Amino acid sequence: EVGFTNISFDLMYGLPGQTMAQWEDTLKQAFEFDLPHFSAYSLIIEPKTVFYNLMTKGKLNTVTEDLEADMYEKLMNEMEQRGLKQYEISNFGKPGFESRHNLIYWDNEEYIGAGAGAHGYVKGIRYSNAGPLKKYMGPLDGGERPLLSTHEVPVNEQMEEEMFLGLRKTAGVSLAHFQEKFGRSLEEVYGEIIGVEIGKENLAIEDGCIKLTKHGRFVGNEVFEKFLLA
Repeated sequence: EVGFTNISFDLMYGLPGQTMAQWEDTLKQAFEFDLPHFSAYSLIIEPKTVFYNLMTKGKLNTVTEDLEADMYEKLMNEMEQRGLKQYEISNFGKPGFESRHNLIYWDNEEYIGAGAGAHGYVKGIRYSNAGPLKKYMGPLDGGERPLLSTHEVPVNEQMEEEMFLGLRKTAGVSLAHFQEKFGRSLEEVYGEIIGVEIGKENLAIEDGCIKLTKHGRFVGNEVFEKFLLA
């Protein structure tokens, strides 16, 4: 009402006790706002949480994997019908409204982390700053960088990240860009894995890129794990 137009909704599905009818109603209400961007995530139950403790005791009414998959399919179909392009596993936007911030991560590009507790990735080094503010300011007052940790990412890790981050995008990972960035072809590094996953119809090579198929999006995490080099 005050003039903001570039707004995103975050939605969740696969919630305890959630029905397909409730999910459809959630989507219906969300679409009434006619917003240019939506993110939608299935619930992940983390250890050492109330939900996790309830689940291990059999007291959490979790949805089945089949229902969760049906909710995801409903989500993709509804977004497509409304002209919201799926450009990443969990993200949908009208043309020109894709998240430029998050695409930096999915493209495995470098970024600067500034401020207490911030994380950055520059010249092949991932780092985190000290926090809270008092611990951040102390080193600065002494003319030092307030670093909490640094990690020089070896090339094999960089290639892993290029794959499991890049495959989240519906555009996938460019074969030419991978070759240019690492001096090795995707076929050379991951040929066997790619062949197996194409055979399972989880991956496809189109327009010079390797990408998840629609079927592959339902088992994305399983596909990503295959690209973690031992």
